[in-house]
Amino acid sequence: MKITSVECYLGTYELGGFVTVKVNTDKGIYGWGEAGLSYGKSSEAAWGQCQDFAKLVIGMDPFNTEEIWEHLHRHTFWGMGGGVVITSAMAAIDTACWDIKGKALGLPVYKLLGGKTNKKLRAYASQLQFGWRKKIEENDSLVLLEDPKDYYDVVKDAVSEGYDAVKIDPVFSPTGKYDVAKVWATQGNQIRGCYREHDLKRSVERIAAAREAGGDDMDIIVEIHSLLDANTAAILGKALEPYRIMYYEEPTMPCNPGVFNHIKQRCTLPLATGERSYTRWGFRQFFEDRTLDIIQPDLCNTGGITETKKICDMAQVYDVGVQIHVCGGPIATAAALQVEAVIPNFVIHEEHNANLLKVFKNSGKYYYAPVNGSYDIPELPGIGQEMSEDYMATAKKAVIK
Repeated sequence: MKITSVECYLGTYELGGFVTVKVNTDKGIYGWGEAGLSYGKSSEAAWGQCQDFAKLVIGMDPFNTEEIWEHLHRHTFWGMGGGVVITSAMAAIDTACWDIKGKALGLPVYKLLGGKTNKKLRAYASQLQFGWRKKIEENDSLVLLEDPKDYYDVVKDAVSEGYDAVKIDPVFSPTGKYDVAKVWATQGNQIRGCYREHDLKRSVERIAAAREAGGDDMDIIVEIHSLLDANTAAILGKALEPYRIMYYEEPTMPCNPGVFNHIKQRCTLPLATGERSYTRWGFRQFFEDRTLDIIQPDLCNTGGITETKKICDMAQVYDVGVQIHVCGGPIATAAALQVEAVIPNFVIHEEHNANLLKVFKNSGKYYYAPVNGSYDIPELPGIGQEMSEDYMATAKKAVIK
């Protein structure tokens, strides 16, 4: 089997654009992959990089995923340490090749990776500071919440659907209707060095309201999006200790793993990061100094199924749990479910509230969602998902032959 062409798509939506590839073969079998830079003003770069790398895999055998991954990693100069644009394109092509392998063999990808160790996948309702179903579906938009009472209500909304775990960033300041540029622009005056009492109180009150709404048995993940420095994150972490936090995500930027030790020494919250760490090399130091309790590799940004499985296996050696970061399109969700079904150190799946938007529901051929807070693993051949005709008809398209 040989790769004959690659179709690269760039869709647009409120947060950015889904970047996907459709890898075609001489046997008429095709596979879908996704580059994870669907938000943060990087979609165009990922789309272009997918086109560049597509040229390098024409004529290769999609079954040889290790060879293709190493080819893009070793023989492109920027593949080694080239950053997230590079690894997102590698991920898109790699995932599409796994999809092809599964379809050719008539098997879901999880069976090719070793089979299920998890029959169901527990999920959490993610990013509740931007609302949940009642508020999102009413406006088909994400709206940033301010008042602690709103946090109480949104947790109740998620709990009513059977979720027993939620994630909240309590640091954001209100901007109204979610606009990526506007939200991040408001963080220009980030809290650095120490936490002012009124800021600390506001953040803690939001989490306290969530705890009250969910009760003692609900798990709360606190997300910071690296909006604090290490000292400030440690102050907030210490203040949140009474609320039994499941883990503390991206308390500061992960580029210097040593600062996570500073936070860990000053508060007892379990620490997590990973969506801005790429490949095995980006996670290595976190494992070696055992700074993290949970890793969160983004399969569509860190090199695809091939690389994510290796990262998860490395984590198991250090008794580190895995929650794959999922904040993209339907392909990202489907691919994550395939890997999470296999790994024994799986902890929980991220169900992002952007998945409730019409654009997400309409972009995939199928719509997968948790039932009573848990996912069943798709049993279709391959990753179990394709992009819809509507998506392909409206997205920008480039064909590499």
